[in-house]
Amino acid sequence: IIVPATKLKNLIDSNFLIVTVLGMIQDDKDMLKACDLSITPMRLAVLDVLKDHPHADADLIFNVVKEKIETASKQTIYNNLHTLVEHGLLREIKPKGRSSLFETRTKDNHHHIVCRGCDLVIDTNCFDKAPCLDPMHDHGFIIDEAEVTFWGLCPACQKSSNTKGEN
Repeated sequence: IIVPATKLKNLIDSNFLIVTVLGMIQDDKDMLKACDLSITPMRLAVLDVLKDHPHADADLIFNVVKEKIETASKQTIYNNLHTLVEHGLLREIKPKGRSSLFETRTKDNHHHIVCRGCDLVIDTNCFDKAPCLDPMHDHGFIIDEAEVTFWGLCPACQKSSNTKGEN
């Protein structure tokens, strides 16, 4: 498959697949192999959970994996999360005052919106290439990424907040 580079970013949904430079579609097993990681039921289960629960914390991942793999332990989950983040297959985000969250969307420039009411986390894309924000002075650094977390109230919490005020 030959895809113009300008269209490529629209085709990538890293929650389900990664498009390689050659245009080949890889599944989780291929991604693990490409990173020289062992293909284990635990790693596959962790990646699988994040497809259904983007922005999950380790506790949620553990609880879902434990339903499938009874021998799963929190330490094994933490070890696998660390390894997958270290190899670029997962991204760890750390919203202030919350547990670390993990996502499979790693190969693009995006940020997050967090609801102060219900803790919902939503991805938001940047308008341009990375970094989408420029510091006033780079102090000699070559800047390649900006990590931004936007905070506010989601529509459901806005509605709930307005309803409470009417009573």
